[in-house]
Amino acid sequence: MKIIIVGDGKVGFTLAEHLSQEEHNVTVIDTNDDALRRASESLDVMCVKGNGASLSALKEAGASSADVLIAATSLDEVNMVCCLTAKRLGTKFTIARVRNVEYAMELASMKEELGIDMAINPENATAVEISRLLRFPNAANIETFCRGRVELISFRVREGDFLAGQPLSAQTGKIRELAMLVCAVEREDGEVIIPDGSFVPRVGDRLYLVGQPSGLTSFFRLLGRHTPKLHSAFIIGGGRVAHYLTSILLKLGMQVKVVERNLERCRLLSDMLPHALIIQGDGTDQELLEEENASASDAFIALTDRDEDNILISLYAMQQGVKKVVAKSNRQNYTGIAHAAGLDSVISPKLITASQILQVVRGMQNSKGSVMNALYKICDGHAEALEFIANETTHNQGIPLKDLRLKKGILIAVLVHNGQIVIPDGSTSITSGDTVILISRNHGILDLNDIYEDSLLDLGAAQ
Repeated sequence: MKIIIVGDGKVGFTLAEHLSQEEHNVTVIDTNDDALRRASESLDVMCVKGNGASLSALKEAGASSADVLIAATSLDEVNMVCCLTAKRLGTKFTIARVRNVEYAMELASMKEELGIDMAINPENATAVEISRLLRFPNAANIETFCRGRVELISFRVREGDFLAGQPLSAQTGKIRELAMLVCAVEREDGEVIIPDGSFVPRVGDRLYLVGQPSGLTSFFRLLGRHTPKLHSAFIIGGGRVAHYLTSILLKLGMQVKVVERNLERCRLLSDMLPHALIIQGDGTDQELLEEENASASDAFIALTDRDEDNILISLYAMQQGVKKVVAKSNRQNYTGIAHAAGLDSVISPKLITASQILQVVRGMQNSKGSVMNALYKICDGHAEALEFIANETTHNQGIPLKDLRLKKGILIAVLVHNGQIVIPDGSTSITSGDTVILISRNHGILDLNDIYEDSLLDLGAAQ
């Protein structure tokens, strides 16, 4: 597909990286020479210097024949004008990053007039992701499928856990009783594994579990890690993510403190969030954290603009014994360092955004196949969790899974058949109408038929 990305910041560069890896024809527009040079040298993309809202830059980038334009500059107004101009030039589908709270509220009724087919809000999506983690404190991350009926979570294996040192097959009965499955593993050295029954978890492994929320809750009780509901949150940084997150947490009945350095921003937050306590000060100052009794909060969330500060103060909060600690970081190398230090819940807005857009792009490529409902990057972006709806185009229906030859690195994790959630075994088969949740490593899955080896796919097509 021919895709234009306007804005080569953190989100734009990440999108260009992922989309070019999936062999799309990507063109990047930006006014910054250094950003364009970086993209040109490290990615397989075309670069155009110019204002993405201008006719000349969009024409040079080929907007008249583009399949998708993604406007991801730092200015909402520019993004909206980019989409409007590109649409009038002939671009088939436009995506705008819109972060302003007021715009986000009004956008639903304005999208058609502005030529915007899809609006993304990385800050709001990040806030929703963090709020899920606070509702399930034991999880390092949590993704939802089937409108919340199925969840995928990760956790770190600790010394003394019954899973450690035992093959998964030895725990099959106990795990299956809870209607859940270990579907992916990330080792401390970064190796990503799609496990089978012979896999032996080690202390320090990050396991990904998929199943019903009730079963996952029971599993953590079995591990001895059940955490009571969180009642208070201490947030460092008063940016847009903090604003969206505080609004969500207040609706959940939590007490929220926000520490923000900028006085004007504090005043604005106080007006918009009258039920939260807004504190003006430096959230990286240990003395301030002690004075405000940050360690007494149930949750500590670091959301400053500096990834380094977020990681450091989050590690401090962990040392102080805070029940749940979450840090925002867009730098992939920092995430690895944080995990090695024991900080598991690290949220990346750019990866969340990339997942949203990849889902849309793959869906457009696969207009006649099975429907993709969800796509999440897991294992620090090295694997994906996807949700599809099987239909009449899906091959190998009714054939037991044990008789199928799936591509290496593919696991069918959950089926929803006639409304019932099924953790599949070898006798299970896929039928039209089933929801299929699968894990993929090193595959850009567009359609359910992409999970089969070619030889079996041909056989299924012939049946």
